[in-house]
Amino acid sequence: MAILELKNIYKTYNHTKEYKGEILDNINLSIEEGEFVAIVGFSGSGKTTLVNMVNGLLKPTEGEVLFKQKPVTGTSHERGVIFQNYSLLPWLTVYQNIDVAIQQAFPKASKQEKDVRVKEHIEMVGLTHATNKRPKELSGGMRQRVSVARALSMNPEMIIMDEPLGALDALTRGNLQDEILRIWETSKRTALLITNDVDEAIYMADRIIPLNPGPKATLGPEFKVNIERPRDKTSLNDNPEYKKTRNQIMEYLMDLGEQQAAQSTVEYELPEIQPKDFRWHSK
Repeated sequence: MAILELKNIYKTYNHTKEYKGEILDNINLSIEEGEFVAIVGFSGSGKTTLVNMVNGLLKPTEGEVLFKQKPVTGTSHERGVIFQNYSLLPWLTVYQNIDVAIQQAFPKASKQEKDVRVKEHIEMVGLTHATNKRPKELSGGMRQRVSVARALSMNPEMIIMDEPLGALDALTRGNLQDEILRIWETSKRTALLITNDVDEAIYMADRIIPLNPGPKATLGPEFKVNIERPRDKTSLNDNPEYKKTRNQIMEYLMDLGEQQAAQSTVEYELPEIQPKDFRWHSK
């Protein structure tokens, strides 16, 4: 049963008569409950605009976004969001940043129940030692762990990730990928990952859908990831299904980029492409 549906989405900002600001067009997507879907595409193609409509921060110009068969009209703790820029309150500690989210999601819970939930999620992401530290005292990876804990502390039915690991170094990024997957596999929450890293999408998702560059960006064909879970990063490069899926996605994206370059002077940045001899960091 679909938990999220995007139906005939069209989005424009209508800046001027000459520039219509058309971002997305004819976006149709259905995500099943418990599924992990990745949308991968070019920088500037409208990925963040798309995810902001899913989490209720933006409204489509035309079409509708449905969550559990009901129109999305605003944000909700049922959809936990992990942003790329952490979005932590700098004057609050790790504990307090997570507590703020829990206060909103569970206003009727007792003080003790809220305290237990905060501490459980701090421990979940391995930051018990940093409970009373503020964001400026944390590394980028630790800040993103707080962001993950905060989103999950509200017990969302769906986790939405807007390029959450793009600014991190390779080792921290790999560790957090494993952490998010561990939590997802334990709870089986529905997950939507927005990324420009094809390898990350293959490692984490069940389905990968390219977002073709705009203006009026559209979704491309879906690519299913037929690799058993749990997945081992150290052996992915030797997995025939991984190689096949990766080559198909990269060929599609590169052909698309060449077509776009021939039709427009607008420059787009290709999704990340790792060298053929690239090896994942071991767990």
